[in-house]
Amino acid sequence: MSRAILVTGGNGQLGTELQRCAWPAGYEVVAIDVADLDLTDTAAIAAKVAERPWAAVINGAAYTAVDKAESDVVTAWAVNAMAPAAFGEACAKAGIPLVQVSTDYVFAGDKQGAWEVDDPVAPLGVYGASKLGGELAVRTSGARHVIVRTAWVVSAHGNNFVKTMLRVGAERDTLTVVEDQHGTPTSAADLAKALATITVRLVEDEAAPTGTFHFSNAGPTTWAGFAREIFAQSAARGGASAALKGIPTSDYPTPARRPANSLLSHAAIAAAYGIQPRPWQDALSDILDELIGATKA
Repeated sequence: MSRAILVTGGNGQLGTELQRCAWPAGYEVVAIDVADLDLTDTAAIAAKVAERPWAAVINGAAYTAVDKAESDVVTAWAVNAMAPAAFGEACAKAGIPLVQVSTDYVFAGDKQGAWEVDDPVAPLGVYGASKLGGELAVRTSGARHVIVRTAWVVSAHGNNFVKTMLRVGAERDTLTVVEDQHGTPTSAADLAKALATITVRLVEDEAAPTGTFHFSNAGPTTWAGFAREIFAQSAARGGASAALKGIPTSDYPTPARRPANSLLSHAAIAAAYGIQPRPWQDALSDILDELIGATKA
């Protein structure tokens, strides 16, 4: 009998990569999206988890419109906090593990160095607060669970910073990008592999580590630094390129405040699961190979 993994956010960057992942033999990924399940309907969530004997649930769906969340508080909290609460309750009743994806936005971003999993949380806006609410709901649900915080997710799919830079870089000679927000890009494919590793362990080993972990690719940068590397690697493939001017966050006001430092420590996930993320530049190369093609000789 196959082990079926229920994945939410199936049409998103992470959901797409979880379906493309090389899962072990005997595993089946069933990915659903908003057309299949209304995440604001907690009764529907309970029914979905109860409809068949799932081996585990990965809740990768989220309300991710960070600025819109500031004026759409109820929906953000419904999707990011109440839905995880419902999944947690349902998974606890079914006796199956829940893997919940969270965010660097639970932190204030005012620390020097990488954030550890047990550092104090202090979200700056509705998005981060609602995601923190989801974390608390899962932790107190009684379900065996792993929460994985991530940041700056990019891929060859959907809407993300890499694809935006390539599009805008093809239209303009010079771009301005924020240079005082620090973090590490995360390949959705690499994140999916990490989540698959964790989920399989949870399914097959009752003693598998639980709790909260961080995953991003390795190495610090800024949004402007990320953009420069995108264009350098794109140009090497014959793709779009543009000159970059770094600007302070104060020159690019948004409804929601962003953490100034989103660097995430990988110490916990390395110790518990042996997961050692690769450099973000290498992960970016794979994404650009898919979007543009391999580097030209």
